[in-house]
Amino acid sequence: MSEFSLIYQYFKSATSSHKNTVLGIGDDCAVSNIPEDCQLVSCVDTLVMGRHFPEGTQAYAIGYKSVAVNLSDLAAMGAVPYAILLGISLPDCDAVWLAEFSQGITDICAKFGVELIGGDTTKSDKLTISVTALGFVKAGTAITRDGAQIGDIVCVSGNIGSASYALDCLFHQQATTLQSALDLPNPQVELAQKLAPWVNSMIDISDGLGQDLGHILTASKVGAMLFLDKIPCADELSLLSDDKRWQYQLNGGDDYELCFTLSPENFTLFSQKYPNSIFAIGKIIADKKLVFLNHQKPVNFCVKGYQHF
Repeated sequence: MSEFSLIYQYFKSATSSHKNTVLGIGDDCAVSNIPEDCQLVSCVDTLVMGRHFPEGTQAYAIGYKSVAVNLSDLAAMGAVPYAILLGISLPDCDAVWLAEFSQGITDICAKFGVELIGGDTTKSDKLTISVTALGFVKAGTAITRDGAQIGDIVCVSGNIGSASYALDCLFHQQATTLQSALDLPNPQVELAQKLAPWVNSMIDISDGLGQDLGHILTASKVGAMLFLDKIPCADELSLLSDDKRWQYQLNGGDDYELCFTLSPENFTLFSQKYPNSIFAIGKIIADKKLVFLNHQKPVNFCVKGYQHF
């Protein structure tokens, strides 16, 4: 199958047209309109087989997740997702695999109103997927990592550690109810839109809560007190020892939940307006370090997080 036949068969009609797209798949470049008084927000993630997902991962899950991780980045900036570009390097043109992979892309793009507007394909010994995601924010309203204020409440958007635990179960051939947390993460796009006017800083949790919160602290030149007993987790993780659970939650990664800070007043107001949607796990302090407490008792913990090299 030629490159162009592959594109037209599996990707050209994979997603619905977006109102801001002037020209999509089929030319040298895509052409888009940027809404008035908006700024373009862009990000890219590359996934390599054996590095970012195990060999044997279902094609549908690879397609779905390759888009989800990018939409999670857009969510962390408070952006409304618009479109993606896909670069894929394939060992071969397996029709069944490509159909399942493209269906994963189709389904998550439909869920969030995103269009696939272009990309590139080539042959390679190792499966590699690179997705660029585009979104829009009102000019001057993008949420960054450097806005945390002393006294802010540190929050997360949901259970932490499930994906890392599921990956460990996969490696050890153990059954788990949490496989979907690893394969089909749910980027918190809708919640991020609600949070945008209330928060001072935000990041998505991709490389472990400890490491990613550390990025906020470094950028904001502050520290944090993290209450380990307050970090939400799935029931399956709650059965583990504290040390094991904390490893999955703080160093595991692949959660694609949001970590953010907001004032105590905004935390109270937001929680009243949207009950049980955010979870307080700590507070921002002046001392530029990350302190861990479990039921108010100090804990020594080494933050490692996911390393790409």
